[in-house]
Amino acid sequence: MSLPPTSLHLFSLAAMTLALIPGPATLYIVARGIHQGRLAGIVSAWGIASGNLVHIAAAALGISTLLLSSALVFSVVKYLGAAYLIYLGIQQFLDRSPQRGNGFPSPDPTLQTPKPQSLKQIFAQGFVVNALNPKAALFFVAFLPQFIDPTRSVLAQVLFLGAVFTLVANVIDSGYALISGTLGGWLSQNRRFRKTQKYVAGGTYIGLGMATALTGSPSK
Repeated sequence: MSLPPTSLHLFSLAAMTLALIPGPATLYIVARGIHQGRLAGIVSAWGIASGNLVHIAAAALGISTLLLSSALVFSVVKYLGAAYLIYLGIQQFLDRSPQRGNGFPSPDPTLQTPKPQSLKQIFAQGFVVNALNPKAALFFVAFLPQFIDPTRSVLAQVLFLGAVFTLVANVIDSGYALISGTLGGWLSQNRRFRKTQKYVAGGTYIGLGMATALTGSPSK
């Protein structure tokens, strides 16, 4: 499946512009990169990208149309996503793990910080965060049709454009991960930051959860 070069270039440019605008997924990646380093940020970006695949499949199967038309379904997905983000934040606040290190070398070996999460956990969290993001589903329904040629296979075009967007967005998100991971490395040299970083990360997740919960219905 392919598009005329002009249409593909226009779609890629539009996808890049949209991906550059920070949203909940971007802020999640940045928080993870600052908290645990560049590799963790990259893995979280790949988790977010895998969540996009759920929305692509849903759009291709027409499930997103149900999400658009049903306020109840939209609300259920929205509050599940919000609850999961808040859960991640509370988990950070309650972490009393005595292990040292979070992916950064500590300038003070006596300073204890929470045990870093495994890359598998980070990937899974990114997947769930984006898979339960109803706005991502609405994006695919509202944005992709503008580039669909109704005289050709709609299913093939949705899958192709969804894959292109996911690739473009992942490149942008990986850039955010590298920048935030580098920033986290600098901040890790600050003793005050190392003592409060789990609260910063937890507060970010809870803030994202609350922002998701307050998101309007599809009709708003």
